[in-house]
Amino acid sequence: MTRREAVALGSAILTVAAGGSLQALPSELKIMAPAAPGGGWDQTARVMQGVLTAERIVRSAQVTNVAGAGGIIGIAQFVNGSKGDPTALMVSGFVMVGAILMNRAPVTLEAVTPIARLTGEWQALVVAANSPIKTPQDLVAAIKADVAKVSWGGGSAGGVDHITAAMFAGLAGADGSKVNYIAHSGGGEAMAAILSNRVTVGVGGGSEFEQHVKGRRLRWIGLTAPQGTAGLPGPTLSEQGIKLELQNWRGVFAAPGITEAQRAELGQLVESMVKSKGWADQLAAKGWQDTYLGASAFEAFLKEEIARVSGVLGQLGLVRA
Repeated sequence: MTRREAVALGSAILTVAAGGSLQALPSELKIMAPAAPGGGWDQTARVMQGVLTAERIVRSAQVTNVAGAGGIIGIAQFVNGSKGDPTALMVSGFVMVGAILMNRAPVTLEAVTPIARLTGEWQALVVAANSPIKTPQDLVAAIKADVAKVSWGGGSAGGVDHITAAMFAGLAGADGSKVNYIAHSGGGEAMAAILSNRVTVGVGGGSEFEQHVKGRRLRWIGLTAPQGTAGLPGPTLSEQGIKLELQNWRGVFAAPGITEAQRAELGQLVESMVKSKGWADQLAAKGWQDTYLGASAFEAFLKEEIARVSGVLGQLGLVRA
């Protein structure tokens, strides 16, 4: 054993906020956000990093970004490069489920180890401040006039943003599979397209747009929640007569090949994080919903979710058997 390995082993006992301890789990974590900076996965990874260290649950946490194809590139790199590593975590969610199905990706979520579902977030529709579209009804009228002329900017193809756009078009009487959806590799890239009017309407997590709506650079069209959410700057679509409800979710996964004991210890670590005041404060600030599920419940949810999303994508003509 080298001196460095001995030091790492010596730091392998973590004392968590609840007063328990995690054995044989190093106090340094690596968190992958399989997307470019600025979007929901990146925000989640960096909030995790901040809370885990501020609450003294871990000594340090590093975040890396691997962008492309709705997380397909990132998950492949994670699986191939982190097998058996109990210090490696990856943030993922609804978007990756759709991207894997639409692209028939060879590496799927079955290859990684579910640890916890963390948050849910309602989808928001926005337009540039100088857009002629001012209400959901204006957007419906534009879609009815020519669905192809209404371009939508959001995250990866097949993800929750794409599904939101297709569902809205369907409610407007158009064919959801004909939506002119322009996918972007990260939240920053999508935001630039929305702000510059390169797309007609932007779709994404409500918290991603809040700053620009309050700064009057974007106009809020609506939220896919049943009723208004505290902290967000505008009404829901349902409150404006458009019955569209859809929630994105995000969770965290460990590497393949870890032991059951290591999985349990990572689960305890994440549970300590989600029960902390720091985490609660971040959820409130970002308008995220607490949808925490532990490893076993999350694994069961994931199987049901993959089947559900596959069905929705099939109905919208975005995935074919």
